[in-house]
Amino acid sequence: MNFWLQIAGLWLLAGVMMSFGWLWQRRRCNAGIVDVLWACGVGGSAVCFALSGDGAIAPRATLAVLGGSWGWRLATHLWTRVRGEPEDGRYQNLRAHWQGSQWRFFAFFQFQAALIVLFALPFAAVARNPVTSIPWIAMAVAIWLVSVAGETVADRQLARFRADPANHGRACRDGLWRYSRHPNYFFEWIHWFAYVCLALGSPIAWLAWAGPLVMYVFLRWISGIPYTETQALRSRGDDYRAYQRSTSMLIPWFPKRSDP
Repeated sequence: MNFWLQIAGLWLLAGVMMSFGWLWQRRRCNAGIVDVLWACGVGGSAVCFALSGDGAIAPRATLAVLGGSWGWRLATHLWTRVRGEPEDGRYQNLRAHWQGSQWRFFAFFQFQAALIVLFALPFAAVARNPVTSIPWIAMAVAIWLVSVAGETVADRQLARFRADPANHGRACRDGLWRYSRHPNYFFEWIHWFAYVCLALGSPIAWLAWAGPLVMYVFLRWISGIPYTETQALRSRGDDYRAYQRSTSMLIPWFPKRSDP
């Protein structure tokens, strides 16, 4: 199938899906559904590109398994939070800032549809790869396993910490959170290098770098760490400020000594 037709079709489907998501949040006043749909859309696009691509079978099959499994895990994890908790503080603040404007929320949901297309570009590169390289496929699988395992452990450690009422108003420093303020984001970023490995040999292999590069920019400066830390400072105050001083922002490292 023509590359641009695939992109246009994906954008159309993502836009329709996000429109239904916008209606869902309008009825329930919970914009967290946008994260669930984004994960579903990106994971689903990996499977779609793998099925419709004209590259070698091995990298396409690996793409379908890795990308689809990643999207399913992330979507189910986020859905558990969305359906069982109040609206995330980040979206509550947006709702207050926008004074409940549903048109702004609609534009926000459609922007997320465009991001699905952007993050699907690495999958398009893999789907056109005519080369079957067992070492690079093995490297991709290894990166995927480490990153998904790390993100799963970080998510569970945070969920366990938040479930204890005694920890209310405190920053999580358990397990991986002792070495990074955002270990879940770190492993999410690492995950995208798996598709760089799978795309080696593709005529559009350079597109695979859109994954790790764009993900780092969004996590570091746009929608990840800035929003999360702003909310954490509102809810945890001085304890989170001390956590910021002692703990690496993204890449895990040994914590600094706490201030006396």
